[in-house]
Amino acid sequence: MAAERPRLFGAAYSVYVRIARLTLIEKDVDHELVPVDIFSADGIPDWYAALHPFNKIPAFEHGSLQLFETAAIARYVDEAFPGPALQPDDARERAVMNQIIGLLDAYAYRTLVWDIYVERVSKPRDRAVSDEARIAAALPRARTCLETLATLKRPGPWLLGDRLSLADLHAAPMFAYFIEAPEGRDMLGEFPVLATWWGNIGARHSFKKTAFKD
Repeated sequence: MAAERPRLFGAAYSVYVRIARLTLIEKDVDHELVPVDIFSADGIPDWYAALHPFNKIPAFEHGSLQLFETAAIARYVDEAFPGPALQPDDARERAVMNQIIGLLDAYAYRTLVWDIYVERVSKPRDRAVSDEARIAAALPRARTCLETLATLKRPGPWLLGDRLSLADLHAAPMFAYFIEAPEGRDMLGEFPVLATWWGNIGARHSFKKTAFKD
């Protein structure tokens, strides 16, 4: 089945679609990105519900296998295709990787992207008014996220040390939006280990290839 060309459904602007794309590219998997824009004025295509019952993105198809939820897609891609492993062999380090991914999903994504980037950058670009109270409330949560990541980070270029992992690929798209806000750039600068990590991930071919421009 690995010889069949996978299809990823979603939009290039999506943090979670980008995570899946980064994983596919890092594993050098030839794949098709099928456009699905959940914010389209025309609505979500009727056929998409068969791939994702909650009408979120991304969804994934590889032969007879259909998946939704980015973490499941990324782990499958890492395990089903050849190439450098993106998950640690050691059970403890793998647990830390999964903890980082859980932290990002549960606490960082909404805070960094929706509460800070959308309010500070996206809304003004669309001639809407930022919710300053929402931004102010989000900044302490963002700091806790960065402090925790800096504490969990292992010595080396990547979050888990010397080897790129799914944790890096999960974090990078969230940080990409976060640092478009001046508050995000300033806060990242307060954590040198994360700023160095950001420079490393930002230089990756996969990261540059998946960059989204409005």
